[in-house]
Amino acid sequence: MGFPIPDPFLWDNSFLVFYDELDCQHKQLFQGVFGCMENPGSQAAVDNMYTVMAYHFADEEGMMKNANYDGYAVHKICHDEFLAKIRVSAPLDHDFLTYAKNWLVNHIKTIDFKYKGKL
Repeated sequence: MGFPIPDPFLWDNSFLVFYDELDCQHKQLFQGVFGCMENPGSQAAVDNMYTVMAYHFADEEGMMKNANYDGYAVHKICHDEFLAKIRVSAPLDHDFLTYAKNWLVNHIKTIDFKYKGKL
């Protein structure tokens, strides 16, 4: 059991990590998943979601490495596994999108929240 998935699926202040660039990118992640929900079967929507996820993950991981963040290795594994699941699951069906929404909400509120004030 995790945090509830917002309905509608939009970023809100409960997801703040208090790093402006990362918060902005998290909003884009929500938009990427939402775009796949609005355009079922669209490879362009899947590609966009993958691109914004990969860009954000690389940026976030870079900040972690620069700060010598202890949780970097585990965090990177979570990111890599999620990106791999997007590629394997494309085109994305309803079950995967439900998984993606749940993953994103719970990843931010559990895994990402651990780096607050440490980057």
